[in-house]
Amino acid sequence: MKNQRLLSLDAFRGFTIAAMIMVNNPGSWSHIYPPLEHAPWNGLTPTDLIFPFFLFMIGISVVLAYSKLLEKNTPRRKLYLKILSRTLKIFIVGVALNFIQHFDFSAIRYAGVLQRIAIVFLFASILFLHSGWKLQLYLGAGILVVYWLAMILIPTPGFDRPMLEPGANLAAWVDSRFLPGVLWQGSWDPEGILSTFPALVTCIMGMLTGHLIRSELSEDRKVIWMFLLGSAAAICGYMWSWFFPMNKNLWTSSFVLVSGGIAMIVLAASIFRVDMMKKEGISRLGIIFGSNAITIYVLADLIRWPFYGMSIGGASLAEHFVGLSETTGVVPEMLSMLYSVLYLAILFLPAWWLYHKRIFIKL
Repeated sequence: MKNQRLLSLDAFRGFTIAAMIMVNNPGSWSHIYPPLEHAPWNGLTPTDLIFPFFLFMIGISVVLAYSKLLEKNTPRRKLYLKILSRTLKIFIVGVALNFIQHFDFSAIRYAGVLQRIAIVFLFASILFLHSGWKLQLYLGAGILVVYWLAMILIPTPGFDRPMLEPGANLAAWVDSRFLPGVLWQGSWDPEGILSTFPALVTCIMGMLTGHLIRSELSEDRKVIWMFLLGSAAAICGYMWSWFFPMNKNLWTSSFVLVSGGIAMIVLAASIFRVDMMKKEGISRLGIIFGSNAITIYVLADLIRWPFYGMSIGGASLAEHFVGLSETTGVVPEMLSMLYSVLYLAILFLPAWWLYHKRIFIKL
């Protein structure tokens, strides 16, 4: 497992991207099953796990990819240029996807999913090149504790006491003062400045898992350790949530441990089934999506207009589809979910073609 490609990681990445596309493209935002929505504020739903899963996998990929390059004695200067180039490409694509929705430079949002991925990737990669797993562990733990103390002890300016409410907390205040561009929620952004620090720790958890994957332990011991450590992290995070609630918007320390722990457990199960038992089965769908994950994610945004923006008979395709509820008797939530599944199925076609042609596009 140390030097071979992990099909289990490709499958995990692919299903995560597929889930992200599904929850981002329902037939109607007014009719969504609760598990397919983010928690309104505090709490955790399956949808809240998608983004941290992806950052977790980026951490694993950093360790696996750059370990191989270091073993080949690749010059550090070349590694830094590679890291910087990828960071800029991912960040620029994220900003561009936001721009094409409005074609208005005054409405650009500089924060966002791809933008956070770029920033976290940059710092995680540099950290990996200059530290071992112990320092990474200590730094990650330190960030979580400092972030927790800052959020619960520092009075929110304008309120004269610590706050953890929407738009009324230290992270929101930092965003409103220092984050350029349009903010997702007007005065704050879920991918804002302060919450990017604990998001980096999610990636560090992936890096630590990557070190475990590259260790000399047997495959079964690696899987057992992943399951045990993931369970311990999730339990600790749940207990921490009694004092610092799980909250994706704030990317709280408890949220980091619970989501990262669950990611370790899911990856352990994927490694056991796909890499050890050699039972791909439905995992092949995830592998196909995961082989060009960011490409398919970007494509999902680029083809939205004919499915959501184009008016046909006074309504969009999505509105017509969910409107079938009146004639078929099917609940609108089910039709909304089916529409997102159909949207995902359309995106599977280019994903399958790229995989079949062995074309792997990397930013």
